[in-house]
Amino acid sequence: MLTLYVIKNCDTCRKAQKALDGSDHPYQVHDLRADGVSAALLEHFLESVPVLTLLNKRSTTWRQLPDDDKNDIDANKARELMLANPTLIKRPLLDTGDDILVGYRDGDYDDL
Repeated sequence: MLTLYVIKNCDTCRKAQKALDGSDHPYQVHDLRADGVSAALLEHFLESVPVLTLLNKRSTTWRQLPDDDKNDIDANKARELMLANPTLIKRPLLDTGDDILVGYRDGDYDDL
C-alpha cells in the first residue's frame, strides 16, 4: 500500500491526493502536522532523499525560525529541525515502498 505524507491545508497535497483518488492504487494518508514524524520515519525518508533536499526552505515554518537556526545549516541541524517541526519537511511525499517521491506536479503519479 502507498503512503502519502501531507499537511491537510496544502493545495499541492490536495492535488496529489486527488490524483491518487483517481487511480487504482490503494493508499493511506499521514498528516505530518497532526501525526508528527518520528526519528525512524525521518530516516526512512532520508534513505531516498538527501536531507537538505527534504528540508522545505520555502515554508512559513522556515521563515518563522530564528536566524540562528537557519544560518550555517548542515545535515544534523536539518534533521533536528525537521524532527522538532515536521512542517519543515517538503511535501507531499509519496512512499511507494521502493522509493519516496517528493512534491507533486500533474501527471507525476501516472506511471506508478
